[in-house]
Amino acid sequence: MSNPIRIGLVGLGRAGVGMHLPELESRKDKFKVVAVCDIIEERAKEYGEKLGAKAYTDIADLISDPDVELVDIATRSADHYAHAKAALLAGKDVQLEKPFSEHAWQAEELAALGSQPAGPHLYIRHNRRFEDHFEQAQNIIDSGLIGQVYEIKLARNSYDRRRDWQTLSAFGGGQLLNWGPHIVDHSLRFCGGKYEVMYSDIQHIAAGGDCEDHIKIVFTGENGRIVDMEISGGCAVPMPEYVMYGSKGSLISEREGFHVRYLNPDKVLSPVVSDPATPGSKESFGSGEKLEWVDRIIPYEGYGNCSRIWDHLYAAIRENKPHPVTLAQAVDVIRVIDDVKSGTIFDHD
Repeated sequence: MSNPIRIGLVGLGRAGVGMHLPELESRKDKFKVVAVCDIIEERAKEYGEKLGAKAYTDIADLISDPDVELVDIATRSADHYAHAKAALLAGKDVQLEKPFSEHAWQAEELAALGSQPAGPHLYIRHNRRFEDHFEQAQNIIDSGLIGQVYEIKLARNSYDRRRDWQTLSAFGGGQLLNWGPHIVDHSLRFCGGKYEVMYSDIQHIAAGGDCEDHIKIVFTGENGRIVDMEISGGCAVPMPEYVMYGSKGSLISEREGFHVRYLNPDKVLSPVVSDPATPGSKESFGSGEKLEWVDRIIPYEGYGNCSRIWDHLYAAIRENKPHPVTLAQAVDVIRVIDDVKSGTIFDHD
């Protein structure tokens, strides 16, 4: 490919250097980092030299660089709104690391700025939408293997006495804005895109700072499915990442793969007909029917191939293809986070 997208990377920390740059290494035909920016001057100079890119300490200078086509923002959460807005107003396309913003009104404003037909365009980096386990779980649901899935439990748990900036509200800390956007996005996809009812609770358990490190959210999706998600830094015995209940079986994620138990599809079941008569004292509560179960492990197809979001980004910019993470979906995620912060139990209009 002879026309790589020219990137100005803003933020050279754990996301920018730990994720964005390594993921771009295998995509040099599609992307070229032409400028970097970090408030730590030594860091900006170091990576400018490594990449053969211009180095800035002020985002305004990077935004005004005519060689920068796409501003890739990987700064602290509290800076996302201001940094993205400045770049969009300057006419630059933007890829914005999650969280979209701290508040729904900010996300809505940025979405309006970044969705004009003539541009500039805004893209939200919900990279875990392309996580292999998530996609494989969706494929199992769609296959009908365990029947009609009516409840899903999602968990990302550990015990962590965390003390970095992501524990401080002044910088947009807390698990709602850290892991929250990923798992809320997964939950909404499993809900059919929208929810009708939501219950939530957040607590501060083990981390430092002044933010929540334990989150419980339960949705009733527009598809009628219950999605129970939990993110915790205060859980000493982690729960499985995926548990699914279906009308013909269940699934649970284990070390080797998805453990599924489902009714043998080759066995025809007779209809269940209830008997209104009073049972005898020696009769059981069950029907006495012998069910034929299939119990097996479905090996994981892979893990962590989240970097494919760059390929979708390239296709959206160079090939005018729809980006799979829409701005409306990304705004919905931040609206959920706002609602959870409010601590309200309510029906969703």
